[in-house]
Amino acid sequence: MKNLCVRVLDAVYLACIWVAGAAIVCMSLIIPWGVFSRYVLGTGSQWPEPIAILFMMMFTFIGGAAAFRANAHIAVSMLTEVMPPVLRQLSAWVVDALMLLVSGFVTWYGIRLCMNTMGQSISELSWLPVGVTYLALPIGSAITFLFVLERRIIGPQESRHLMRYEEDQVQTEGAH
Repeated sequence: MKNLCVRVLDAVYLACIWVAGAAIVCMSLIIPWGVFSRYVLGTGSQWPEPIAILFMMMFTFIGGAAAFRANAHIAVSMLTEVMPPVLRQLSAWVVDALMLLVSGFVTWYGIRLCMNTMGQSISELSWLPVGVTYLALPIGSAITFLFVLERRIIGPQESRHLMRYEEDQVQTEGAH
């Protein structure tokens, strides 16, 4: 059962990486189009900014969940590194408990926010409900919640090859 959970969460992790990567690529293509259409063509397009913001939210919340699982987020560990092992473990539990609380809160209220704003539309994109633009919030938070549970129940995953592929490649190339 443990291996099945890890494999499923590996697939979720890879999906997060692909979604975040696609979002950053799309955002990087859309913003220059907005600048080009405004300053070269003289007809500023209305859609690039709200779509780029949508992709930024996807990159931030979905990519943030993946970064959490890979332990690739910014962390200030100066204090915990000098703590005795027992206090270090306790602080890790407290951090994960707070992460569960925050990601659960954002998931719950993010779902409510999406549902409450589904009937509204963005003025520049009348076909796109506002609730859709907020979907990355509860989805990313729910995935983060799952990754925190995984860390607490199964153990940390950040040292596995799936999370450290690039580092493994550099070490392999350096050995040759």
